[in-house]
Amino acid sequence: MTQTTRIALLQHACSEDVSANIAKAHGMIRDAAKQGAQVVFTPELYTSQYFCQTEDPAKFDLAVTIPGKLTDSICELAKACQINLVASLFEKRAPGLYHNTSVCIDDTGTMLNRYRKMHIPDDPGFYEKFYFTPGDPRKSCPRKSEASEVHGSSEDLSNAGYQTTQLGDLNVGTLICWDQWYPEAARLTAMLGAQILQYPTAIGYWKGEPAQEGARQRDAWITMQRSHAIANGCFVAAINRIGTEGDITFWGSSFVADPGGQIIAQASEDQEEIIIVDIDLSLMETTRRMWPFFRDRRIDTFGDLQQRWLK
Repeated sequence: MTQTTRIALLQHACSEDVSANIAKAHGMIRDAAKQGAQVVFTPELYTSQYFCQTEDPAKFDLAVTIPGKLTDSICELAKACQINLVASLFEKRAPGLYHNTSVCIDDTGTMLNRYRKMHIPDDPGFYEKFYFTPGDPRKSCPRKSEASEVHGSSEDLSNAGYQTTQLGDLNVGTLICWDQWYPEAARLTAMLGAQILQYPTAIGYWKGEPAQEGARQRDAWITMQRSHAIANGCFVAAINRIGTEGDITFWGSSFVADPGGQIIAQASEDQEEIIIVDIDLSLMETTRRMWPFFRDRRIDTFGDLQQRWLK
């Protein structure tokens, strides 16, 4: 029997006007709700332009506290639209301590969870280590009682490590951009019960590279995330921005892959779009029966994965 959930991916450009970016994205969320979406995903750091192209201390002023004024408004929006949201934000945790964070909000307007990006890049045009502290590792396997404790102080919402959040009928694995290159992160999140791995992203063509190199990287980006869907027998959603900011032209191409790795919906490279997709969760059972990768994993041989290098 089919188990259909309608999701929406927001693909849009960002300007230097933070208020305008928020208004645009939140308007798209309202439109997605009108189209019957039950869960909506934003691009990475959707409230501003991608500021990590330079190391500028003034950019820390873009960060927000969580909970705070912005998350309060997002919660009100979710409640008004009766829609579940995963929103990607620049978080100020404490003076001098900042994170690239996704917050999960349900259709009652309750903030259920937050995930802090674990893998932080430092490449030309992507100087994220200057801005973001990696998320804290999980110290032990979560208990259901811990997962349900979501009220109280700001830090009560911070379940360290890889995690999932139940949003309506969908168990969402919250990963972020650079995490997408690590099969270990996808596997651990899938092992927590994720039915979809979602990757809010800011990635594109850097003007210092030849065109063929940009095309190769875009293809690798798509291929890598499709492989996570195949290896874990679950859905994957990649949500990117568009437009040119500084030296980067973001390649859009937001997409959803099914548990067999097939792309079932994809946006253009340069248009603002709301990608509405009906995903059938029963495909996970069908796929995993034929490809029982979890059954056949030799977990007794994987201890060395905790080492940086073996040779």
